[in-house]
Amino acid sequence: VMGNTMAMTVRERTKEVGTLKAIGFKRHTIAGLFLGESIFVSIIGAGIGIGAAHARYLADRGATVVVNELPSSLARAEAVRDDIRAAGGTAIAVGARIGDEDAAASLVETTITEFGRIDILVNNAGLLRDNLLFKMTEEDWDVVMNVHLRGAFLMTRAAQKYMIEAKWGRIVSMSSVSALGNRGQANYAAAKAGLQGFTKTLAIELGKFGVTANAIAPGFIETEMTDQLSDDLRKTYLSGIPAGRFESSQPTSWAGP
Repeated sequence: VMGNTMAMTVRERTKEVGTLKAIGFKRHTIAGLFLGESIFVSIIGAGIGIGAAHARYLADRGATVVVNELPSSLARAEAVRDDIRAAGGTAIAVGARIGDEDAAASLVETTITEFGRIDILVNNAGLLRDNLLFKMTEEDWDVVMNVHLRGAFLMTRAAQKYMIEAKWGRIVSMSSVSALGNRGQANYAAAKAGLQGFTKTLAIELGKFGVTANAIAPGFIETEMTDQLSDDLRKTYLSGIPAGRFESSQPTSWAGP
């Protein structure tokens, strides 16, 4: 993989830089991938959708990837791992409920045990429990907060100490344009807005140690999660998108040069 990357033309390499920057990684991180440094990435919620696409994409460019999913959905993570290995990359699959403190800590420790370090953490786990506020249950609220916000907190808290020791790290959390508010998504919008505040605080606290934090807020992406939307909601959301369609989950389709 490294040999193929090094053989790129300047124009091709420039496009790759633009693509990777669009998913939240800085130029010096990209340089590490191009120059043959081993980059170890843990992607949370990577069995399907955006997470799976990022796992394959980064592994194809030389990163060693830890693919996480719920224990009950581990087969999804294993499928992504197998795809990466079949393409010549390096990956492991780990089942863990990242909203659980012990499970989150264990996932990070597994990464350290297997590879000795964790360079990049991608907080990507997510789910939907959409409903209008007067119909939303406490369980609907709690499960969304637990996965999106508590999970990101627990994973980041466990990983940051190793990044600080290394004096280098990248924390990327998947937010959403829904953080600004969206009908039927009081729980999801609050969680995604919380991730943005969490990320800004991480940047303030960890930047002096060489650890950066970024949040990405994409619009609607075609994934298994958005497939759960009702026809009425899908039509409502599409009416507000100038292109009249949801975007593909493949990074190369929504990242330009």
